[in-house]
Amino acid sequence: MLRIGLTGGIGSGKSTVARMLAEAGIPVVDADQVARDIMEPGEPALARAAEEFGADILDTDGRLIRSELARRAFATEEATAKLNAITHPAIREEATRRLDACEAAGERAAVYDMPLLFELGLDEAMDLNVVVDTDVEERVRRLVEKRGLDEADVSNRIARQVGDEVRRTKADVVLDNNGSPGQLEEQVRALVARIDAAS
Repeated sequence: MLRIGLTGGIGSGKSTVARMLAEAGIPVVDADQVARDIMEPGEPALARAAEEFGADILDTDGRLIRSELARRAFATEEATAKLNAITHPAIREEATRRLDACEAAGERAAVYDMPLLFELGLDEAMDLNVVVDTDVEERVRRLVEKRGLDEADVSNRIARQVGDEVRRTKADVVLDNNGSPGQLEEQVRALVARIDAAS
């Protein structure tokens, strides 16, 4: 089975591409969804987070109070590193399990939609790495206008991610999302054809 890493900076249109690939019949493992799933009641990662950051990050039903964990975990670099040490291995393990399940089900290909694909070195386990590339100014505009985010917050988040040039250099396929939705669809169709030919 062809394993495809999909990434792009915040506001690049990565989720749109993931949806198009899913609509083309290619299963998508979404790292953000995995990150939520591993913090559900009964999951070892949630228990470890409660040990590390305090039992009061959980509500009376044992569910994570995300805002409280974020307040504590992102207060210092050291606290963030502690959270990452709990969540990153758990996300990697669960995502690998889901990709393996796709392979066991006889899928020809599967996509791993992962914002930190290159930052965590996960691209090395993929057969094909796809980057959705959009100019920073356009990403900021979309996030402010369409999602109602604060411009300074968006710029700060972009600055904390790996640079676009690094992504483009490491990519096997770059999808240019500076144009119209139709132009992006055309590129995704070509990508699906390439995946079909390779799998």
